[in-house]
This record gives sequence, structure tokens and C-alpha cells, in this order.
Amino acid sequence: MSTDYRVRRYAKPVVFLLCLLPAVWLAAGILALQSGDTSAASARALGANPVEKIQDTLGIWGLRFLLLTLAVTPLRVIGGWPRLQLFRRMLGLFAFFYVTMHFAWYLFVDQAFDWRQLGADVVKRPYITAGFTAFLLLVPLAATSTQRAMRRLGRRWTRLHRLVYAAAILGCVHFWWQVKADIREPLVYAAIAALLLGWRLWRARRRRHAAVAASGARPGL
Repeated sequence: MSTDYRVRRYAKPVVFLLCLLPAVWLAAGILALQSGDTSAASARALGANPVEKIQDTLGIWGLRFLLLTLAVTPLRVIGGWPRLQLFRRMLGLFAFFYVTMHFAWYLFVDQAFDWRQLGADVVKRPYITAGFTAFLLLVPLAATSTQRAMRRLGRRWTRLHRLVYAAAILGCVHFWWQVKADIREPLVYAAIAALLLGWRLWRARRRRHAAVAASGARPGL
């Protein structure tokens, strides 16, 4: 039995369930509030403004999974853990799931499905503009996350999925601009995003320099 098979057979279902836990916890809190059981731990965790708390929590988990997705490649390369790559698609889809739920909660619960108000918010409020743009960037990435799409798009798939970098930056900007006073938490996420993207820039530059050096060292060139 290969290690890849064991990862797919046993580890991936466990990671899948762990990724679902935040959504399950929020659902438990909603059900407890609807049933009037305000003493339940999940209901108490939603605080005095559960609508805002649920929306914020969904958004934060979307950003966390987005950064976890970006962390897979550095951890794989630096740590020598090649099988982490097997989890990247799952983490990316969970990022899209939580971001979509964040947007859907805002649209259906907070704005009562008022598209006109949504359009006004996107235009007038910069933090909503940033967040909505990040969501739109993630849509084609989720839609082309299958092996079939990778084969069909070829090299274009890699270029398309670089949009995740812009989505991560906009997600951090959205969080930062939304916070009115204490920016420590969005600052942490922004620093992590900067580290992950900075590592990619450094690696790409190092590869270019190595390629130039190799071409210059070839005889007759």
C-alpha cells in the first residue's frame, strides 16, 4: 500500500472533517438560538450580535483557509513534505466555501437579498469593494479546480490560478479596512500573506537567476 494511497484513504477524510468544524459549530449555535437555548456554548459564543458574529467568523475562516492553501507549497518545499500537495485543492475549495458563505450571509441575512443595496455598498464602501472583488476572483478558480479543467487549460491553468495571490491580498485589505479600531488581528493575517507571497517572489527570482547562469555557462553561447 503506497503512502499516497494511505493519505487519500485515511488522512484526507480526517482533514475534510476538521475543515468542516467551524461551519458545524456555527450551525449548532444558530440552531441553539432558534430553539431558544441561549445557554448552549455554541450559542453563547455568538455573542450579543449573532448576525454580525457569524458573518465575520465565516469571512475569517475563508481568509485562514486561503492562507493555508498558499502555505502548502512553501511547507512542501522547505519542509520536504511532498504529500502536502494532496491537500491543496481541498483547502482551496474550503476557502471558497467559507468566503461564499460569508458573502451569502451578508446578502441574504444582513441585506435581505437587496441587490440594489449590495451594489451601492460595493461602490461606496471600499472594504466591501475589496472583499467582493476577492470573491469574484475565487469563482473561476473553484470552477477550474478539477483534473479535467487542468488538462483542458494546460499552462493557462497555472496562470489563471495565480489570481489566488490577488484574492489573498484583497482579503487581507478587506479585513483591515473593516476593522475600525484594533488592527492587530488583520495585521497578523497581512504579515502571513506578505511572507507567503514574498517567498514566492524570492523563489521565482532565484530560478530566473539560475536559468540565466545555466544558459551563460553553456559552451558556444
